[in-house]
Amino acid sequence: MPKISIVIPALNEEKFLPVLLESIRNQSFTDFEIIVADAGSKDKTIEVAKNYGAQIVPGGMPGVGRNKGAAVAKGEFLFFFDSDVCLPPDFLEKAYGEIQERFLDLATCEFTPQSDLQLDKVMFRIANLHVKLNQNFNPRAAGFCIFITKRLFDRIGGFDESIKLAEDHDLVERASKHRPLRFLNSTTLSVSIRRLEKEGRFALVEKYLQVELHLLTKGSVKEDIVDYEFGNFGSEEDKTKSKKILDEVEAKLIQLENQYNKTAETLKSGLNEWKEIQDRFKKGWEEVGNSFERLFLVKKKP
Repeated sequence: MPKISIVIPALNEEKFLPVLLESIRNQSFTDFEIIVADAGSKDKTIEVAKNYGAQIVPGGMPGVGRNKGAAVAKGEFLFFFDSDVCLPPDFLEKAYGEIQERFLDLATCEFTPQSDLQLDKVMFRIANLHVKLNQNFNPRAAGFCIFITKRLFDRIGGFDESIKLAEDHDLVERASKHRPLRFLNSTTLSVSIRRLEKEGRFALVEKYLQVELHLLTKGSVKEDIVDYEFGNFGSEEDKTKSKKILDEVEAKLIQLENQYNKTAETLKSGLNEWKEIQDRFKKGWEEVGNSFERLFLVKKKP
């Protein structure tokens, strides 16, 4: 029996899934199985998964797919990932080692954006900080990095398939009533920013805040209060005026950051050139000084 069962819900992920599966293939820890829950992909998702030795099960919405994957899992631990994450080569080794060392049944980890934009990095830092600060009082964890024992998962009945959004938060909240959620310190994973780019960074934050407010005031989200990409809810025509304003602000910030980076690079290049000129100037004066010194010594001789 493998120690870890990796469960990945997928729908038309032929672009991103190979990156994740390749990073799994390159792991220093090898005692795992891969289960891909496919929600009816029309592209080469299933073919890609099979090429990497993954077991394929019928999927659905993320919660449904994760449950179906967990149902056939043989591992002691369930590691839930999304198709657009990527793992460092020692991720499983460090994560499993820390879980064993700390006797954890429920955990998550830090996640970083696959982006060079400072705006994205700041947003991810805030998201990580939110998870860390709330792990004891209002436990939350993103569905793309939840690690839980099969025993605890089965005990709470897995993901609630009646929930439309934030089924990952609901799972963690119910599981934490039996075993506390803990944040791993030994490793991180990286996540694609495709959702940020498609929905808009600030518009997505507004959406998450709306969902969080619903969770705090009304409980689990069992109706379509916001659009969700995996289920193909809504359309481009549904964009509100506020979202357009947020998108414009975001675009302006990104433009300013790109201009700053370009200017900084130009200044850096200019400073390097100026340093080279200074070095040549200094070297020239040293050579002039050496020449005068030799001339003085020659004239000083009797």
